[in-house]
Amino acid sequence: MHSEFELIARYLAPAPAPAAAGVSLGVGDDCALLAPTAGERLAVSVDTSVAGVHFPADAPPGAVGHRALAVSLSDLAAMGARGRWCLMSLTLPAADEAWVAAFAEGFHALCAACGVSLAGGDVTRGELAVGVTVMGEVPPAEALTRAGARPGDWLAVTGALGGGAGGLQRWQAGERDLDHPLIRRYLRPLPRLAAGLALRGLAGAAIDISDGLLADLGHLREASGVGAELWPARLPLAEGLVAALGEIGARRAALGGGDDYELLLSLPPEHLDEARARLATLELPLTVIGRVTAALGVTGVEAAGVSGWQHFPGDTP
Repeated sequence: MHSEFELIARYLAPAPAPAAAGVSLGVGDDCALLAPTAGERLAVSVDTSVAGVHFPADAPPGAVGHRALAVSLSDLAAMGARGRWCLMSLTLPAADEAWVAAFAEGFHALCAACGVSLAGGDVTRGELAVGVTVMGEVPPAEALTRAGARPGDWLAVTGALGGGAGGLQRWQAGERDLDHPLIRRYLRPLPRLAAGLALRGLAGAAIDISDGLLADLGHLREASGVGAELWPARLPLAEGLVAALGEIGARRAALGGGDDYELLLSLPPEHLDEARARLATLELPLTVIGRVTAALGVTGVEAAGVSGWQHFPGDTP
């Protein structure tokens, strides 16, 4: 059985980061020493993924590593921040070397794909859970927030919706084909970091869709003090979703399912063509699904029985 230090040294400590990564001192000391870019603001977010709550306990370990990092990086994408560093704490019921090796492979592969350096972390014993803190940088005047939506803006989403919820349902039904489009969308979501960068200077407000379109639209509306009109018939649905859930089930998954990690943004009409052109270079569609209104609340959609993810639903009226 390996100690926590052996597991960290063997699987969770990457090769020394180049100076360009801004890591003056990384894994192996009491703290990491990081060198932020002069003049930029540090964007920081933390997420905890718990087995049986945020991912299936029997999910492949490589997918667990990828997913735990992806959901945190998605928050940086929503701010228009460039990913720089992350910290990761891993809680394990046992020191399973093969599991940790596969987990680390998934985690490090996404780090490399997104240009993010693992700068430190911790391993301990307990129920399976992964905590990830991500850090990125954004120029002070270019950060995207939830508070910039204005009446008359379009509401638009990147990519397609409902795949996360559809993938979870397929997994719970016994589907184990990791190449199934819905399973892939659920277990290995792609953080839209490049899209967030491309939308700087264009989007009025932005948020990532983690709790479901309606729930996250509610967060954006509240922060901006606005209402919304949605056009459900225009929702872009994930590949295979209608076949798996039917038309009504697919729309419900897109509205309230969560785990999509696409970006929802408000966009002044004069910026729509430019936003689409920038995202086209990333081969990522941008779909207008409604508009921002002055009247509070949401119109155009029957929301009864459709709600987003909440950890403690009894605490919310």
